[in-house]
Amino acid sequence: MVKAMSNDKTKEFSCSIIIPCHNEVGNIEDCVEKIPKIGNHTELIFVDDASNDGTAEIIEGMIEKYKGEKDIKLIRQVPHLGKSDAVRKGFDTACGEILFIYDADLTVPPEDLPKFYQPIAEGKAEFINGSRMLYPMENQAMRMLNFLANKAFSKIFTWLLEQKITDTLCGTKVLFKKDYEKIKSERDYFGNFDPTGDFDLLFGAVHLNLRIVEIPVRYRARVHGDIKISRKRFRYGFLFLIMCFIGFRKLKVTKWHKTIKYFFKKNQNI
Repeated sequence: MVKAMSNDKTKEFSCSIIIPCHNEVGNIEDCVEKIPKIGNHTELIFVDDASNDGTAEIIEGMIEKYKGEKDIKLIRQVPHLGKSDAVRKGFDTACGEILFIYDADLTVPPEDLPKFYQPIAEGKAEFINGSRMLYPMENQAMRMLNFLANKAFSKIFTWLLEQKITDTLCGTKVLFKKDYEKIKSERDYFGNFDPTGDFDLLFGAVHLNLRIVEIPVRYRARVHGDIKISRKRFRYGFLFLIMCFIGFRKLKVTKWHKTIKYFFKKNQNI
């Protein structure tokens, strides 16, 4: 079993790994068996969006199989509320000090998760964003339209956030629960309609001035199940554009307004 490396500077934290899933019956067992122990306690929280292929039943089987050995929970989500709602339900249920989001499709190797723990546990970061765009991908891991859209949104976000972001939509993100609670309390500032939760967390992290670090991951082609976002990519693309506009208004325009106001006030005092 792989365990997160530690050193004298690393404080050990408890971790909750939130795994949204919908019809992922072929991946659940590998998720449970391959996700390593991280920190001083690792909690796996599966949030199932009304799967009809036996996913929830497999999770229940894993809970029984690993009782007393692994801390595994299942949340049954109200049907069709989407990934963002699944992440929020998982975060609200989580007992860990550090929160992970991990996609059940296993396209990011579970063995990579300790790399996300180390910088935040050592105090080098407060928000970790995974990036699939820095290493070569397996063939067919990401469709060309999704790849191009991700590249475009990454450039927009780099400009909006004034920090280099190479992958806005990577499903692997990590932050302290105490910081998530702050983001949650101010969610209405940017709006409450992000379908995946990625923009919601990124905007919130910048709004709170959290130190953001990107961790590159190797992105693999899915082995079991169907790609979920492909059916909704145009709808999601439209919502993401709206989110970018809101980010521009809240982050850029507000900053420019404050700068202009300060400039005129300073000149009036001369």
